[in-house]
This record gives sequence, structure tokens and C-alpha cells, in this order.
Amino acid sequence: MTRSIVVGLDGTEQADAAAEWAAEEALLRGAGVELVHAKTPVPEVVLPFAAGDDEEAWAGEMVTRTATELGKRHPGLTVTTRLLADEPVPGLVTAAREGDLLVLGSRALGSVAGYLLGSVGLTVAGIVEQPVVLVRAVDPARTPQGPVLVGADARQPMDAVLGFAFEEAARRHSQVLVVYVQELPLHAGMGPAMVPDFRLSVVPEIRGSLDGLLDPWRAKHPDVDATARVAVGSAGSELVTAAREASLVVVGRRKRHSALGAHIGSVAHAVLHHSPAPVVLVPHS
Repeated sequence: MTRSIVVGLDGTEQADAAAEWAAEEALLRGAGVELVHAKTPVPEVVLPFAAGDDEEAWAGEMVTRTATELGKRHPGLTVTTRLLADEPVPGLVTAAREGDLLVLGSRALGSVAGYLLGSVGLTVAGIVEQPVVLVRAVDPARTPQGPVLVGADARQPMDAVLGFAFEEAARRHSQVLVVYVQELPLHAGMGPAMVPDFRLSVVPEIRGSLDGLLDPWRAKHPDVDATARVAVGSAGSELVTAAREASLVVVGRRKRHSALGAHIGSVAHAVLHHSPAPVVLVPHS
């Protein structure tokens, strides 16, 4: 049974874009949307409501207004709202367990102008057991009709990531593009190499391995056209470049249960900071 898509709201335009993305995704899945807001643990100077105002009253009005607007734009969509008693990290992590996806707004993930945009959003994305989608504010000039882009990592299991990507492409009647980046050693960009780098010679072999990885998913989703591309360079940079033509970017995140807390890899960080397309972090063992 498909559950609701949970959306964290904080009153920013990025969160509004996240709600709109979630609404469209919910209609594709035959699911509903739950809009949630958690207490804001930051100084009043960066809060989206005026000093002296009651946050609960403001939050209630904000989520209700967003729900009403989504209902008008998407007749038939089930939208519910909830104010969370906990602060953002524990509140959003708990709320995410009740949905299939958690969707948050994203703006370079470094601003303090909304708790979903900075360390809270990254922390939550690195903890929850469900896929997390981070959505930028909509650019009217952008045409999100491209493929579902997958960042392939030979060091990680790919089944959960590829499964998510193929299902999304099937829903969207889109393609899947899997990009594997063969990173060169540091000396490669500092002048002529003394010894030819063997990594360039294994590109055809890697492409063949990727095709072998994709074949079972192609058989499962025969209507989805899937291609593999091998690039040489910086993984983060190559994926961000490919993301410019993508409708969605899917990358993996290893589940970590450590006293040191959650961890999102450097490549995922680069994509989250710079991808113009929504980014999905898919956790895997």
C-alpha cells in the first residue's frame, strides 16, 4: 500500500517548491501528501514570522494555506497537515517513518534563512531510513523533461538506487541515464603525466559492467530506455553537469548507525549543493 509523501514546510519558497513537487509525485503514485512543520530552533532574527507573533498560530496558517493552494491546483489530491511537537531533526525523522518519501526544500544547503536549508536538512537527510528528496525553488526557464539521472558508485550496492530510478522513470514515461565517473589521480590535472593512467583504458570494460548491471532492470521495466555513460574526471562535477538536463537526480547514501552521527558522501554533497534538478538520496545497507 502506498503511503503519504511527507513534506517539511518552513515558510520559504524552496519549501513551497518542495510541496508542489510532492503533490505532482503523489498523483503519479496514487498517494496523498502530508504537510508538516516543526518548531524552529533558531534566533528570531531569521524566523519567517514577526517578533512577538505566535509561531504555532503562524505555522498553522502557513500549512493550511499551502494545503488549500495544492488542493486548488491538483483536484483530487488528498492533503493533510500536522504541526510537530518536536524540533526539526527529531520531528522530521519521526514524521518520515510514516511516509514513503520525505521532501524538503533546498537552496545551496548553506543558508540560515530556513531550517530546512542548512544543517538540519542535511542531518535529517543523513538519518532517515526513507528516500529524501531535496527540491530547489522552481526556475521558470528550466524544462524538467530530461532523464532520471543516476550517479553510479562501484563501491556501493546499486539495487535500491536503480530500483528507485527505474520506478520513477516508468511513472514519468522518461529514460534512465546512469553515469559512472572514473576519477583520475591528482597528478592528472597538473601537467603531462610521466606514466599513462591505466584508468582511461578500462572505460570500455566499465561501460560493459554497467550494461550488465542495468540488464535485469531493463527486463523488469521494458518500457524504460536506460543507457550508461562513463566519464573521466571529478565525480561531483560530472554529475552536476549531467544534472542540468535531468528531471531528477538519484544518488545513494549508505545507512550508518554510528556515534559520530549521519554522513553524506562528498559526491552527494556536491550534487545537493549545485544540482538544478531535484535530488533524491536513497539509503541502502
